[in-house]
Amino acid sequence: MGSYMVGVLVPLLLTIIIQKSMRAKQRGVPVDVGGEPGYAIRNHRFTAPVATLWKGVTTLAELFEQSSKRFLEKRLLGTRALIAREVEVSKDGRSFEKLCLGDYEWLTYGKAFEVACNFASGLAQLGHNREEKVAIFADTRKEWFLALQGCFRRNVTVVTIYASLGEEALCHSLNETEVTTVICGQKELKKLLDLSGKLDTVKRIIRMDANIPSSASSVQSRWRITSFDDVEKLGRENPVDPDLPLPADIAVIMYTSGSTGLPKGVMMTHANVLAVASAVMTIVPGLGGKDVYLAYLPLAHILELAAENFLVAVGSAIGYGSPLTLTDTSSKIKRGTQGDATALAPTVLTAVPAILDRVRDGVLNKVNAKGGLAKLLFHLAYTRRLSAVNGRWFGAWGLEKFLWNLLVFRKVRAVLGGHLRFILSGGAPLSGDTQRFINICFGSPIGQGYGLTETCAGGTFSEFDDTSVGRVGAPLPCSFVKLIDWPEGGYLNTDTPMPRGEIVIGGPNVTLGYFKNEEKTRESYKVDEKGMRWFYTGDIGRFHGDGCLEIIDRKKDIVKLQHGEYVSLGKVRVLQDECNFSSDFPRGLMSPLQVEAALSVCPYVDNIMLHADPFHSYCVALVVASRVTLEEWAAKQEITFTDFADLCSKAETIKEVQASLVKEAKKARLEKFEIPAKIELLSEPWTPESGLVTAALKLKRDVIRKAFSEDLAKLYAS
Repeated sequence: MGSYMVGVLVPLLLTIIIQKSMRAKQRGVPVDVGGEPGYAIRNHRFTAPVATLWKGVTTLAELFEQSSKRFLEKRLLGTRALIAREVEVSKDGRSFEKLCLGDYEWLTYGKAFEVACNFASGLAQLGHNREEKVAIFADTRKEWFLALQGCFRRNVTVVTIYASLGEEALCHSLNETEVTTVICGQKELKKLLDLSGKLDTVKRIIRMDANIPSSASSVQSRWRITSFDDVEKLGRENPVDPDLPLPADIAVIMYTSGSTGLPKGVMMTHANVLAVASAVMTIVPGLGGKDVYLAYLPLAHILELAAENFLVAVGSAIGYGSPLTLTDTSSKIKRGTQGDATALAPTVLTAVPAILDRVRDGVLNKVNAKGGLAKLLFHLAYTRRLSAVNGRWFGAWGLEKFLWNLLVFRKVRAVLGGHLRFILSGGAPLSGDTQRFINICFGSPIGQGYGLTETCAGGTFSEFDDTSVGRVGAPLPCSFVKLIDWPEGGYLNTDTPMPRGEIVIGGPNVTLGYFKNEEKTRESYKVDEKGMRWFYTGDIGRFHGDGCLEIIDRKKDIVKLQHGEYVSLGKVRVLQDECNFSSDFPRGLMSPLQVEAALSVCPYVDNIMLHADPFHSYCVALVVASRVTLEEWAAKQEITFTDFADLCSKAETIKEVQASLVKEAKKARLEKFEIPAKIELLSEPWTPESGLVTAALKLKRDVIRKAFSEDLAKLYAS
């Protein structure tokens, strides 16, 4: 009996102690700052913003050189060998390319530095001057990183462009920056050749792949086309002394993915990116030479570029992959061939929420397909661990946790290589359900961050031991975060119990502004009387008592419905009119839940966009259907259909998806007017190539509204 009581009381006492210590931890503290009045918070460990952690290192070029000397023989850049390409034809006659990939082949730090130096010399030998700009227009790969570092050795500003960028945006980016040299991949070269007559300043093309399209002959008189390897060889045979940058020199002009209108070029200095790399290093414990990082997000996105630079700083290995070859079941992986995660076994991963949502959906689809005992065990294990993660003493702890990991979650973790110890999520809001799912099934804490291209991805970041959901952490050591009043939206920094307002970020990570766009720069950037530079994000946030930030709204996304309710599209749940707040339910206690994030948990949803019209009293939604889940449902219901588009158009299908959305909305405690009253079910996925989402998989709302204007009108008219 005594041992039984001990077994009950010890976990209970430990839980109480842990919960008290978590509540007591102060992650951000108020700070007195200049500029516009507001409520400001800094990181609890640093009284002033961190600019660099390394003595004598003030630029990205110096950081790479230092790491290359420190970790000379360690693995740095890994690429999988392409064994074969095959074309498979599906039952409906569509063709799909499948890849058979081999093991990772590695460049050491020393060899990578040598290649970057040679490339820098080769660039000079080609006639590229330091005042001219280079554009890198390619998917993420080792040549991308090496070209970037090579340009830094010559103090050449790099223009980064998403590989999925449309023709108009591509021409705009290259012409606005007057790029003379473009470094690109095979498919990107074809795009450039098609647009050659519209590119005003391009003189040189450096292709990362060996083959040259036959259409290249038409531009040979105007463009010099050479390979990456040839440029590296030219530099090796004709070395040129480096011309290293200063901290204030512009390292990158990063063109945003253009979710609204043409993309804007954000000017980032070496000091800007270095500040973020330094700050993140203080947040992730034990990051170092034993870590392996899987790189697959676009390097033209600041999240990936900053991540690779701080991983280089600590001697980690970087293995390159792609979203289409990420797992053993990814769309481009030939059956029986290992995906990138299995082949690499990464310990660290950066992801945008859309990727994590797909991982979650893939696991659940497999579990549901197995059914029977396997499904029962999974849900039992998940429920038991969820109780523990939520701080309940009677959840699965200790030996029971070990057994569930061994029997159930070990197989799930194998999907991403089985060795993950940390996931960094950014770029968009992450739903609480997905965060908990990844925490439990993969045993990895998720560091959810908040930042923008304009702040070099630096703003806030959740600490390793913070298990809360729905928040984005305390300010990074490189940033001060301030909330200023937005009276029009009803958000004030004097709100209780939590200050609210527009999020303004200040610190050495705040960039110089927009290239050749002084008006927009003056609108979004301000320098205070103390010399600190601030960026006005347009996002609305609130601070919790421990100094952590929660994103609750976005200024430009608010629509007022016919009956006075305010709907915030995509970022947060609907905020009711002030008259709906009772005296015993203060405005500060409203719990903002991300509407689209909450609804995307629905198993039938691959993507969703909420739409509100101020002349109506309800919302509607465009829903991209999950093909696998919906076809499985149709098979069980014995519903016949000619193709997937036919299935999506059937009334019973729409009714089933609508009911599932309502179910998830009720779980998330959404108001009635927050739930889409009508939906349009779409069969074709939204991809960066289609132009409906950005390379970071964010919705291009204006583009989607325009593309589906007739569908949205019919939803309201019906």
